[in-house]
Amino acid sequence: MIRALFATLLLLSALSAQAACFDQAGQRYGIAPSLLKAISAVESGFNPGARNRNRDGSEDLGHMQINSRWLATLSSHGIGREQLFDPCTNTHVGAWILAQNIRRLGYGWEAVGA
Repeated sequence: MIRALFATLLLLSALSAQAACFDQAGQRYGIAPSLLKAISAVESGFNPGARNRNRDGSEDLGHMQINSRWLATLSSHGIGREQLFDPCTNTHVGAWILAQNIRRLGYGWEAVGA
């Protein structure tokens, strides 16, 4: 019984921490946290360990499904493949990429899908 309660508390704590990351990333990059959550839900069902291989050989990594083609750019910021499986890092990277797309393409579905 105590183990089940402890496991439940750990899960709730992790979910709360992940929710805070959506809020922090949204505030930092000027994107509604609800949009970031929706992207994560659609892309991976909020799965921080998600990994999908694309036809072109690239991979989409983490719950925001960051494409591996970003790894060269991200490495100059100290972020590698393994860091993309950290939910908070992945959320911030996803928000950063989306913010760039919005600046380039405008606020709309084209920016979300780019």
